[in-house]
Amino acid sequence: MSHTYRTIDVPVAGGALRVAIWEPEGDTVATALLIHGVTSSHMAWPFVVERMPGVRIIAPDLRGRGMSSTLEGPAGMAAHADDMAAVLDAVSVGSTTVVGHSMGAFVAVAFAHRHPDRVRRLVLVDGGFPLDLPAGVEPEQAVQVVLGPVAERLSMRWSGVQEYTERFWRNHPALAEDWSDELERYIAYDLVPDGDAFRAATTYRSMADDTRDMNVGTLLPQALAALSKPVLFITVPRGLQNETPGLYPPAHLQKVLAEFPQVRHVHLDDLNHYTVVMSERGADALAPLIVAELGA
Repeated sequence: MSHTYRTIDVPVAGGALRVAIWEPEGDTVATALLIHGVTSSHMAWPFVVERMPGVRIIAPDLRGRGMSSTLEGPAGMAAHADDMAAVLDAVSVGSTTVVGHSMGAFVAVAFAHRHPDRVRRLVLVDGGFPLDLPAGVEPEQAVQVVLGPVAERLSMRWSGVQEYTERFWRNHPALAEDWSDELERYIAYDLVPDGDAFRAATTYRSMADDTRDMNVGTLLPQALAALSKPVLFITVPRGLQNETPGLYPPAHLQKVLAEFPQVRHVHLDDLNHYTVVMSERGADALAPLIVAELGA
């Protein structure tokens, strides 16, 4: 193991945020804040952490997810951004490189806008810039258009980890070929009691609030228009169901990069929206890019 793992609970508006800390064995050469996706948790990151020796990793469960799912009050990009400032305060970090995956990339952009003194550089992994939504999509439609089956999972109930694993995850088109012990631990962490059954830890309300906010809210356009931090934007060719194109089809990606010419872009081949962080081959490609940003 290259790190030792522990968790802390950080007071924020509405309750406490669960935060994982991976301390490197030996000397600490850098610290990074890693922010997960819309229905995920900090347990998405172990593959990446293992490939970043010497780096202290701070990774929260965002409000409404994981062991932060009981936080009261609405979600949204501003709430998450302010939570990230509280996390850095709790671990005595002034400013750092921030890595966001999927919705976490949008949170990272909002964080850099609301708390610019806390962010040195941004690494945005398959998220953070406007998605290619059909024209005229209403806010209440954004959840289904963007997430589809991912959103439906949050209304389902399960008898336990085995049923949840076998019936939903084991044949998931994005993950079936990259199954691992780490993925099984991620799945087990994602279940919380709900009466005499279990549900996914992510609350539907938080997911819906965030999906609407990051697609049709006003904070992110403002944050992107004022973007002043160095940004590395990383995309992959396949999406949440291993489909092509992914979240940033080539023509749309060209428009995004033309609108933000200061952003550096790297495309990682043969990966999907999940495996870019939750597989050995994804982490093999992604971690060196993050480490390079930490040393920039």
